[in-house]
Amino acid sequence: MPPLTTHELARSLHVRNEAKIVMLVADGLGGLPHDPAGLTELETARTPHLDQLAQRGVLGLSIPVKPGITPGSGPGHLALFGYDPLEYLIGRGALEATGIGFELGPNDVAVRANFCTLDATGCITDRRAGRISTEEAAPLTHRLRQVRIEGVEVFVEHVKEHRFVLVLRGEGLGGNVLDTDPQAIGVPPLAPRAADESSQATARAAAEFVSQACRLLADQSKANGVTLRGFSRRPDLPSYEELYGLRAAAIAVYPMYRGLARLAGMRVLGQPQTLAEQIDLLAAHWAEYDFFFLHYKYTDSTGEDGDFAAKVRRIEELDAMVPRIVALRPAVIIVTGDHSTPSLLRSHSWHPVPTLLVSDCCRSDDSAEFSERACLRGGLGQFEAKYLMLLALANAGRLSKFGA
Repeated sequence: MPPLTTHELARSLHVRNEAKIVMLVADGLGGLPHDPAGLTELETARTPHLDQLAQRGVLGLSIPVKPGITPGSGPGHLALFGYDPLEYLIGRGALEATGIGFELGPNDVAVRANFCTLDATGCITDRRAGRISTEEAAPLTHRLRQVRIEGVEVFVEHVKEHRFVLVLRGEGLGGNVLDTDPQAIGVPPLAPRAADESSQATARAAAEFVSQACRLLADQSKANGVTLRGFSRRPDLPSYEELYGLRAAAIAVYPMYRGLARLAGMRVLGQPQTLAEQIDLLAAHWAEYDFFFLHYKYTDSTGEDGDFAAKVRRIEELDAMVPRIVALRPAVIIVTGDHSTPSLLRSHSWHPVPTLLVSDCCRSDDSAEFSERACLRGGLGQFEAKYLMLLALANAGRLSKFGA
């Protein structure tokens, strides 16, 4: 008889009660000092409320995928939700499309697309088109709906700021095409390249889309090019209700994270634009759900911009909202990130992520603050993020005993 999987174990042990769990995910939370003797962004920030929670709870460092592996946001969040990111592979395109409510069909390949800035030689000077505003970008997205590709239906939907979703629909389209974003400036976008034979038609359609898009955007000074990332089909995930017996809700500003939550069977609440609005939604729906996922984006975007001081400010903004969550008296509070984004590196990194768990029955480790150094010494140790949901359920009294 094969051994039980983690999901089978969770299904067999989950019990229902009134305990509520809040998972607050500060995207890209982990950082690095800018000099060997310095402090990280989290260690520099003034975080009295998170430090107070750390004194009540237990700390550790979570590993999103495997040691040394730098995760994307999709795998990072999947692990936090208790799905093995090496088993459940979800492309960024499917997340973005689902996040804006696009219903992907069986013949669809979704792609996350960025407007970018190209110079006269076709090289990228800004991978995000100066973070063009939504007001500027939305009409350009609509312009791209003029693209026509023989044998393929093309759907173009704006997401937010410089981001949009491209969906290619047609027979024989595989979802395994490599990204065209070279993750660098001073070089041209990469050509779409199929990673397997079944995706050759998709790569050709993507190349034709890029060619026509650049012609349609030729009169723009900032958003005069596009890059494509995360080619993917819709995946099948077991839901939170099925796995954990939880009525789960998600509160996120950015569509991609709403999409990931929806794929995991969470109810997406509202369309908040600020963290304060997210907490308002949390309070308004408190009685209706057992588990709440709150996503905070700006610790990641400031890290990617290489702006140490801005990331510190964003962490402090997050800390200021913590008392409103605590006032709701959840049985379990988790504060963590989906990956690290050190401003020193201007990108996601492989570094384990600071994690804080608070409950009335956790084994406190006498930490005085929430920081990378404190988490390194914390009672949770270093652990794979995919086990965090089991810890949350246990601390909420939602897992029964295993075995006689």
